[in-house]
Amino acid sequence: MSKQDKTERREYYRIHDEIALQINTDYSDFVNESSLFNLLNELYLLEHEAQPLLRAISEQQRTLVNYLKITNKRIDLLAQALAQNLLKDFPKPQQTTLSEGGLSFFSHQSFKRGQTLYLKMLLLPQALALQLTATVVDTRKKPDGRLKTAVTFVDLTESQRQILARHILQKQAHERRQALLEENS
Repeated sequence: MSKQDKTERREYYRIHDEIALQINTDYSDFVNESSLFNLLNELYLLEHEAQPLLRAISEQQRTLVNYLKITNKRIDLLAQALAQNLLKDFPKPQQTTLSEGGLSFFSHQSFKRGQTLYLKMLLLPQALALQLTATVVDTRKKPDGRLKTAVTFVDLTESQRQILARHILQKQAHERRQALLEENS
């Protein structure tokens, strides 16, 4: 890997995270899967698109904004319940390293450098559903026989990138709170 590739790969902050992950190598399997997953994916993308509108309304009508926030929270709770049901269709959540630009994960399946993968991810605990395309940048065999695969996301929409960024920030904040609680114990 060239020095430039390493520099580009480090432009985003990485977190260690446990996510539910489905990996497809066939695009038709990727798009013809669960309608429940697609519904969750669309719910979160729509929520992201609604945020600027909510901010614009908040400048004028506080009562309406409070009502809309409550409604949004109710939708989030329904989405989380649906996601828990959807988790049954996913492999067991696994430890990964996640950034806005890519992901690394362990698997027993070998992928070639440059290969396109179609990923469905449930980011826990909110169960944010994302459907992303990625390119394999590296695969390394570990002593236990598993393969650690690193991918970079391609054709990421701004909404998808911001959902990843928000999840990463929330995970960082949670880890900081946990560290403070442990220090104060």
